[in-house]
Amino acid sequence: MSCWETVLDYGLRSIGIGERLLPREGFTLCQHFTLIGSGLLWNIYFGVLALSAGFFLATAVALGKAAASPWLRKPAEWFILVFRGSPLFIQFFFAYFFFLNLKSVSPIFDPFSAAWLGALIVLFLNTAAYSGEIFYGALRSIPKGDLEAADAYGMTGWVKFRRVVWPTMLRLAWPGYTNEAIFLFHATTLVFFSGFPAWQQRGDALYYANYFADRTFNPFIAYPIVAGYFILVTLAIIGIFGLMNRRLNQHLPKERRVRIRYKPQFIR
Repeated sequence: MSCWETVLDYGLRSIGIGERLLPREGFTLCQHFTLIGSGLLWNIYFGVLALSAGFFLATAVALGKAAASPWLRKPAEWFILVFRGSPLFIQFFFAYFFFLNLKSVSPIFDPFSAAWLGALIVLFLNTAAYSGEIFYGALRSIPKGDLEAADAYGMTGWVKFRRVVWPTMLRLAWPGYTNEAIFLFHATTLVFFSGFPAWQQRGDALYYANYFADRTFNPFIAYPIVAGYFILVTLAIIGIFGLMNRRLNQHLPKERRVRIRYKPQFIR
């Protein structure tokens, strides 16, 4: 089988398109790259959806934590404390058994015990908590002069938030939020170790890397390929977020513009 035929057979296997049976022997580098790359589609799925939905929840959480009313502030503070204070893997563990209990109550909860939904919810809540704290810090850092200028122009309520508070908050938070986005995509590999099962062997990148490592007894091929793919994903995130950062800072003079720099988080 040529490499092109391997790509056609296994390139979209992780989403149910192509060959059903995995190769059993004579593993080639092309099979490694193709199947692990196919599984990466699930990591991208988890990362994109969790980050997109988490962005809006994070904004609400940041505003809640900054609110004067304890009825808004306390739930936001506890939400951030729980999801930032506990390891992500433990969150996967408890969520899986929680959804299993819901599944026993009614069949309507069956999808929640699958990785495509259950693990996505955990990642969504986790990134919303971390991003919410980043946005809250940015809210506290908005220059008073900007707010006073908005008041002088007669801006109040929603207009003030949409034209001054929210854009300034995003501009200040964007470098930190970029690092959170990178970490979230890296954290999607933990789905493989969680209790959420891979349906019909349609797993993520680490699932296929583990498959090859178990059968070849050589982890020094499959796992570096996974690392290489995630480096490419990281570069793509830095590029996309860098363009958005440029857009957010376009009104500032060049010497005041903040450039996106990747700062690895070794402990979380």
